[in-house]
Amino acid sequence: MAKFWTMRVIDSHVHLYPPDANRDPSGWADLRGEPMWAAMCARRRKDGRGVQSFPSVDELLAEMDRASVERVILLGWYWHQHGTCSGQNRFYAKCVRAHPDRLSAFATVQPLCGIETTLAEMKQAAGEGLIGLGELSPHSQGYAIDTPDFGAVLAQATEMNWTVTFHVTDPNSRNYAGRVETPFSDFLQLARMYPRTRFILAHWGGLLPLRHPEALELDNLFYDTAASPLLYDDTVWRRFLTVVPAERVLFGSDFPLNVYPKTSANSEMSQLIAEAVMAGMPSTVMRRNAEKTFGF
Repeated sequence: MAKFWTMRVIDSHVHLYPPDANRDPSGWADLRGEPMWAAMCARRRKDGRGVQSFPSVDELLAEMDRASVERVILLGWYWHQHGTCSGQNRFYAKCVRAHPDRLSAFATVQPLCGIETTLAEMKQAAGEGLIGLGELSPHSQGYAIDTPDFGAVLAQATEMNWTVTFHVTDPNSRNYAGRVETPFSDFLQLARMYPRTRFILAHWGGLLPLRHPEALELDNLFYDTAASPLLYDDTVWRRFLTVVPAERVLFGSDFPLNVYPKTSANSEMSQLIAEAVMAGMPSTVMRRNAEKTFGF
């Protein structure tokens, strides 16, 4: 797609995996006890194509150049095993050290491994240059949002000035492999319990503020646009920003997920950026909110 935008973009929702995962995603997941990730990320569509690609760091940087994306935030995943979390965090630390001007990264944790281990993992990740926590999904990882251990995780994230990104499922969305319900009430409760913690609710927050206007009163709730075309038509940009201030929305693609499977054989960033620009998204959404939130 030919680019017609001139703004510099920061993509706040990108995933990347280590080389051994890229070589054999399903086998890698089996060895590590991560069946949900395999079901969601390593599966193939009816036409035989994968739901996403598995780019190397260099391939990610090349795609960023093609799409005029200046920086991305690498998000972890809601892994079941602590070892997978730790391995992902070390991989991201290596990526950030190699490309500090292009890549930033969040850590991921599994609180069920024990609070001391979890907090130590967060401190190590912070020392290695990681800047946030997520993408988490308590509902997928098997712990309740109101447990003392998870409370300690959020308290430490707040102390370190880390933003926390959650996976959110729209309750009205279609069924898909690995789909897990994420009740809106849980995110409203967390925002009220931890008013000093910044939360980003991925995937437009499942349209939470459009259905529960009280969310607008919680100024620590933000939303990203990840995977938008798989979930909503292109009117969602204006519908959402008619209700939610632009200062609370961050552009995110969910790359390397292929969000246009009907029209594109490959994962890429440009088409979603073009959709956002055509919908009139300001630089506030496409860049400045990320700068402010992450301190760039």
